[in-house]
Amino acid sequence: MHRIRLDPKISVSVVFVTAMFMSIMDSTIVNVALPSIARQLNVPSSSIDAVVVAYLVSLAVVMPTTGWLGDRWGTKRIMLLALTLFTISSALCGLASSYGMLVIFRVLQGAAGGALTPVGTAMLYRTFPPSERVQVSRILMFATILAPALGPIIGGLLVTQLSWRWVFYVNVPVGILACLFGFIFLYEHKEKAPGRFDIMGFLLAGSGLALLMYALSEGPSSGWSSINIFGSAILGVILLTGFVLVELKVSEPMIDLRLLRDRLFRSTNLVSLFSYAGFLGTLFIAPLYLQEARGVSALTSGLTTFPEAIGVVLSTQLVARLYPMIGPRRLMAGGLTGVSILMAMLTRMGPDTNLWVMRVLMFLIGAGMAYAFLPLRAAAFATISSSSTGRASAFYSAQTQLGAALGVAILGSVLSIFGPTTLTASGAVEPNLTAYHAAFLAASVLALIAACIALTVSDKDAAVTMRRKARTIEPEKSPGVVVDPDAALSGEASS
Repeated sequence: MHRIRLDPKISVSVVFVTAMFMSIMDSTIVNVALPSIARQLNVPSSSIDAVVVAYLVSLAVVMPTTGWLGDRWGTKRIMLLALTLFTISSALCGLASSYGMLVIFRVLQGAAGGALTPVGTAMLYRTFPPSERVQVSRILMFATILAPALGPIIGGLLVTQLSWRWVFYVNVPVGILACLFGFIFLYEHKEKAPGRFDIMGFLLAGSGLALLMYALSEGPSSGWSSINIFGSAILGVILLTGFVLVELKVSEPMIDLRLLRDRLFRSTNLVSLFSYAGFLGTLFIAPLYLQEARGVSALTSGLTTFPEAIGVVLSTQLVARLYPMIGPRRLMAGGLTGVSILMAMLTRMGPDTNLWVMRVLMFLIGAGMAYAFLPLRAAAFATISSSSTGRASAFYSAQTQLGAALGVAILGSVLSIFGPTTLTASGAVEPNLTAYHAAFLAASVLALIAACIALTVSDKDAAVTMRRKARTIEPEKSPGVVVDPDAALSGEASS
């Protein structure tokens, strides 16, 4: 039977964007449904956040293994397996009849989500040469930016019009279509010598990241002095320190920390860590400010923060044209400096400030973040070889998740320290705007740190990504790489 052929750049992009959209939106759409889940399953509101924490912890455990799994068993096989598990576990979450069942199914969903992004990223960077990554980043932004912004809006509509179960069911038809499309059109890629599975690295990284993610996600609400939170954070740091020491000594590490010797990869990862912390921390605090301090509905809150996504998408088109002429260093440093100023301006939002002021600020913040997002995606893997791309993508994805958790933890802790509410002289409870302003200011500082680190990025190192057009090169099989027999179309054998 003759195999249906499709340009691998199209097939990889379709599957990657779909997988990213489902995985990213899931982390925000579920938050809207938590109160409804707590009521229907008779769970105290103080315990319902385990639905979110179980997903994040499971994701953190699996993510370090995905680089080796893709190299050993094939990126197509692992991607389709992860998509299938994510789709099935989403359906099971919607069917859950008890709180315990829901948490278990969320663990499965997190395990699948932990593989989607790293494996998809490895496929993407093996398919597109460095000189074409700016253009493809313009498309991928739709998933990484629209997903977290649309999550609260779609979640609010589904919970209001149907039930909380539909925030999980919505993944099922999308997942099925993505699996079928990927099965037909994706090409396989394996490394001939992926190395042995680093069991010690897996145990240390998985347990260390899981404990740290748990502490970061629960710390702001449970209090950092809690023995569970403090103990988890300390033990997580100890295990990750042990992981670093072990990985630097073994010849075939699970996550190759030696990649950080690469100046460009190291700098872009640090910029990504702090910029995502500031940006996603802001997206966490903004709805709280709107719903708790201003008393608006969940839908109004989502529509007020949504302009940031429009800002990113529109600004990305301009940044893509500027990137070949200006390079990543000045674009990221300038954009993040502007974002830092705009986040600081959110501290001027008062109890009666027109919400259109915030919508404009959110739009401009999104527009400024495009100056970091696109250069980061274009430049981060510019100097990474094809054989190292799997492990590099696992590291980059883990760092991004850690940055998101770090931002929520820092801003949530600032909010807790100042107290989101205060008592008036008459004993009435009212919102404490100072707490929200302090949190926005903390996000501003995180963005400014990212801007300063961006000044260390070398445009010379990223020069290969600044070419306007890629040269046409005949497909050639790289040593040590096993590709599909139809690999003449693939391009996955070259970086």
